[in-house]
Amino acid sequence: MIVNDIKLSNQSKDKLSRLKGKTGIQNWNILCRWAFCFSISETTIPNDFELPTDSNVEMSWHTFAGENYEIYEALIRARCIKDGLPTDEATLSKYFKLHLNRGIAYLSGTNVIKSIDDLINLALQKSQEV
Repeated sequence: MIVNDIKLSNQSKDKLSRLKGKTGIQNWNILCRWAFCFSISETTIPNDFELPTDSNVEMSWHTFAGENYEIYEALIRARCIKDGLPTDEATLSKYFKLHLNRGIAYLSGTNVIKSIDDLINLALQKSQEV
């Protein structure tokens, strides 16, 4: 298990709330999955900084990852290896959270996403880049 609990910042909570309204996706964990996957598809390493955890949005690893938890673990492990980072639990946890935070910021910062269709189109576009 990469992390036991995931607690977001108020800023990330606000961004996710706007994404919920635009996409109609009501579950935080589903939007967080999209955000995480979007971030790890980027070529750069996320900036390393202390992430605040000052919101009331909190979920367990199993709520975030669901039955596909092994896939999400493998994704962050592979990404750390690709980036030349260690794969110890502390590093995996840290970079998972950094990718999640960056993904939330990216998805909410793009004025491209105005509906769930835009989110799907963005994913399709990213898949064609690979």
